Amino acid sequence: MDIRKIDRILQETAYVRTGGSKEERRCAEYLQAQCAELGLAARIEEFEVDAFDLHGAELLADGRPVPCKGYYGCGSAEVEAPLYYLRNEDSYSLQQCRGKVVLCEGHMKYWIYRDLLEHGALGFITYDGNANYADEDIDQRELRSYVHKGDRLPGVNINAKQAIAMIRDGAQTVKLCVSQGEETKANSCNVILDLPGEVDETIVLTAHYDSTSLSTGSYDNMSGSIGLLAMAEHFSKVPHRFGLRFIWCGSEERGLLGAKAYTEAHADELEKIVLNVNLDMIGSIMGQFLACCSAEEKLVHYISYFAAMEGFGIRAYQDVYSSDSTPFADKGVPALSFARIAPNNTATIHNRYDTPAVMSAVQTERDIAFITAFVAAMANAKCCPVAREIPEAVKEKLDIYNFRKRPKK
Repeated sequence: MDIRKIDRILQETAYVRTGGSKEERRCAEYLQAQCAELGLAARIEEFEVDAFDLHGAELLADGRPVPCKGYYGCGSAEVEAPLYYLRNEDSYSLQQCRGKVVLCEGHMKYWIYRDLLEHGALGFITYDGNANYADEDIDQRELRSYVHKGDRLPGVNINAKQAIAMIRDGAQTVKLCVSQGEETKANSCNVILDLPGEVDETIVLTAHYDSTSLSTGSYDNMSGSIGLLAMAEHFSKVPHRFGLRFIWCGSEERGLLGAKAYTEAHADELEKIVLNVNLDMIGSIMGQFLACCSAEEKLVHYISYFAAMEGFGIRAYQDVYSSDSTPFADKGVPALSFARIAPNNTATIHNRYDTPAVMSAVQTERDIAFITAFVAAMANAKCCPVAREIPEAVKEKLDIYNFRKRPKK
């Protein structure tokens, strides 16, 4: 894949494609068509995701309207109560939430939500965006089912500028209204392509292609999706000992739903997967390249040595990466994610600024070349050298990531 094709794909996919939407399906069919152009038959595998009918939301601060978006999945409710800004998560601060609408930092996280329920909050407000940006965009957020578990508080999301104004001006009372219809189901999908090898064991390559509600997702993560297309093209023309399965995952931004759906639907095939290699955000103009390994420490060292031999700068480490590699690691499959992480002042994600403008087709080509060389070394090994076990330290982090265990404060 040359730089002209990389640029063309970035331009042709520069639209919002949230999980479960018609636009996401359009992009899945686009990727399938790109495979067909290479003479490769990819299939689309559907899975269900929650769908919402949000009629409207309203927020008043001391009677003044504040632009907002209601949280998908928080139900319908109207509440008027004192405003409380939860600056810290210590016991005293949480006790002040009772009977109040609580302004929280960032998005609604699992443990904060459980704390709000336990301490008697009546509703919540979150915020995103940047006070220094010209826009006043508001992201569409979702109160995920594994967060509320049937216990719903009404909530809205606002822009950071409005959050600052409420606290600066000393807002005392807020009225919060959210109206939603019944929750239904929609179809999201994974795009799957198989390139058989000489043995029945497989290396699975993943990248998500969906975006968030404000983003065209060029960096996060059409870049990784392009990487899979380029590797599919390469490995379709050369022999490889291990089978290769390419999965363009849907609904990653909604909680890694595509990878989770795949590992559940193909549970009986997981023992034949020797390694998962995930691509999530590569090819940005700025930023350092990293490899996050949810596998034995030896893989970290091997990648570092391999990169040195290839003359490619990298930071390799052992951890859990918040992307499609994690559901595989959680099922016992050694996994790693490759990414080029740019500083926030040169490329950001989940907002209107994630566009082709932050991308470099030349750097994307270089990143793909390194990843392809690494995968080729693994795919042509006499046996996969990576131990098929997840270290205890990684299991601990997986438990925390998946909310089975609370992190220590």
